[in-house]
Amino acid sequence: MTKPVATRFPTPSLDQLPDDIRTRILAVQEKSGFVPNVFLTLASRPDEFRAFFAYHDALMEKDGGLTKAEREMIVVATSSANQCHYCVIAHGAILRIRAKNPQIADQIAVNYRKADITPRQRAMLDFAMKVSQAANEVSESDFAAIAGHGFSNDDIWDIAAIAAFFALSNRIANVTAMRPNDEFYLMGRLPKPA
Repeated sequence: MTKPVATRFPTPSLDQLPDDIRTRILAVQEKSGFVPNVFLTLASRPDEFRAFFAYHDALMEKDGGLTKAEREMIVVATSSANQCHYCVIAHGAILRIRAKNPQIADQIAVNYRKADITPRQRAMLDFAMKVSQAANEVSESDFAAIAGHGFSNDDIWDIAAIAAFFALSNRIANVTAMRPNDEFYLMGRLPKPA
């Protein structure tokens, strides 16, 4: 039986999509071997799909003071706090791959304060969590604390923007009842066969 992508809204078929969106989805499928459900769920709203993934890529795929694994740490920690099943599972898989560590995503999802991360990464996640859960309380002392770990203003903006962007993503995933693809659960847990 085919499991639903998201249970609360219809999912369009690939042949119903605008060419640019269909091309992007097929490229993701070719690279990963499956289509992550977030692509299919958001594809029903093409303008929002384009805007969402443009901002996602601008935050998550760029070079800078944060590694790609650290960017994923922010997503997993804040998504866990926001109780977003889809994002914890999907980005946990990406984190395991980018960090080359099969345990890190589970540690961060359960309690990042006890995870095997550096003090710098802990400060990054402390700040991200405050942005995610109590942005109105962010103060100059929070900026001083994170800057004290060597984060530049650009890095601090990235941490805040990732936490804020995924707060939106978490809420959409929860409202649509988006289901994590089964493939995500095993990704990055076992070494690839030679």
